[in-house]
Amino acid sequence: MPSGTLLYAQSGGVTAVINATASGVISEARARKVKVLAARNGILGALREDLIDTGKESAAAIRGLAHTPGGAFGSCRYKLKSLEADRARYERLLEVLRAHDVRWFLYNGGNDSADTALKVSQLAAEFDYPLTCIGVPKTIDNDLAVTDCCPGFGSAAKYTAVSVREAALDVAAMADTSTKVFVYEAMGRHAGWLAAAAGLAGQGPDDAPHIILFPERAYDEAVFLAQVKKVVAKVGYCVVVASEGIQTADGRFVADAGGGKDSFGHTQLGGVASYLAGKVKDELGFKVHWTLPDYLQRSARHIASQTDLLQAQAVGKAAVQFALAGRNATMPVIRRTSDKPYRWKIESAPLDKVANHEKKMPAGFLRKDGFGITANARRYLEPLIRGEAYPPYGRDGIPAYVTLKNVAVKKKLPGWDG
Repeated sequence: MPSGTLLYAQSGGVTAVINATASGVISEARARKVKVLAARNGILGALREDLIDTGKESAAAIRGLAHTPGGAFGSCRYKLKSLEADRARYERLLEVLRAHDVRWFLYNGGNDSADTALKVSQLAAEFDYPLTCIGVPKTIDNDLAVTDCCPGFGSAAKYTAVSVREAALDVAAMADTSTKVFVYEAMGRHAGWLAAAAGLAGQGPDDAPHIILFPERAYDEAVFLAQVKKVVAKVGYCVVVASEGIQTADGRFVADAGGGKDSFGHTQLGGVASYLAGKVKDELGFKVHWTLPDYLQRSARHIASQTDLLQAQAVGKAAVQFALAGRNATMPVIRRTSDKPYRWKIESAPLDKVANHEKKMPAGFLRKDGFGITANARRYLEPLIRGEAYPPYGRDGIPAYVTLKNVAVKKKLPGWDG
């Protein structure tokens, strides 16, 4: 039995399958007789010494995490700054790890989380503390560098494509006497991967979505409105999918919600669909409906992708294997080995190649007119939404999701109010 404890924490916005990764982590650690603690509410739980003993959970509950959305141990949006600027917090974190004999730290998140895991590994080395830090990939935005795709994206992409297909059928049925334009807002601050996934909803040139607005292309209002008018004249209705992060040529977010910055320093976005709908109604006179699915995109476990589920579990299992093998400051990433048939495997990548790098869509994935995806994009995206991974349902017709006990371990240090 390896000596020491493994600490797992979830970070940032959760996904439909982040708990599947947690299940993979805990199951693999249990198979290797390693004790697993979980930080309540992400890195804040570690700083507060608010740690959960996952050993109190039944094997059935841990298996049930694989089909349960949300973040079973709680997540947080809390960014640690540089080692110099946040020295006291990093040292507090190391103090907590020492107190509970944590020798392996797994941080499940996106770019900022990879950066935090890297910095913790550097601090541990400075203090000569034997700690192996692993970043575990997760994000619905699909913008992590190195990895072919991100666990969480495939399920959100499937939800997006299916929702757009179904909504388009609704609009088509009503277009003669009612709604002519429908606007769907997809998550994606700087990278339009989710908006691109909506393109899988249709096959032919007149299929919805008829217009996709990507953050990788500058938003030109006059060109957009002209295209809407053209599509309605030809097809009879128009379905628009817009990324929340679209910007004008001068770099201004179209959907700046006016809410300032979040804890990661990001502009608070929201409302691009309502903005576009208003412009279409006022300028073109069409009846418009719009939707902001928001959290629904990332919590829709009922329509998760089987590919995504398997990859989420695989990175969790690999993270434990990498940690116990002493592969410090690394991340398990997905490498595609074949498109037809679709095949993939897990490899290791150094955290400094992932942290704070952002993967945007290749130019070859965007149609020349900027309003749709290419065959190359379709070839990349389609396998990621493939397969159904329905959760079990109860007699009440609701998915049988699990809720953990989340029993806290006894604290050993003075309280932290930082």
